[in-house]
Amino acid sequence: VQLQASGGGLVQEGGSLGLSCARSRIILSTFSGSTWGWYRQAPGKERELVALSTSGGGTNYSDSVKGRFTITRDTPKRRVYLQMNNLNPEDTAVYYCYQNFQRTDYWGQGTLVTVSS
Repeated sequence: VQLQASGGGLVQEGGSLGLSCARSRIILSTFSGSTWGWYRQAPGKERELVALSTSGGGTNYSDSVKGRFTITRDTPKRRVYLQMNNLNPEDTAVYYCYQNFQRTDYWGQGTLVTVSS
């Protein structure tokens, strides 16, 4: 199973960036029945939850990104997105795409987001 995350890069403080995640050869029912999310890991810190999108349509955000980040899923395209606005240097981290399906976790390889002040 391979989750591919893309869209990372360098952005100035206050800027925006969008991340995208896709899993190769995923069938529609698996995509729809999964919880999808984004985690991040900053240098010297533990991996932390950023945002989740549940199969029931709910979303959950960490307090640090609430109101600035938005997670969405495009079911026909079988992609998950994270729109990040008003970025600050504390958002600098490697961002990982996450999928949970039938109690099994899957992770992407990570994409680096760097916010300069």
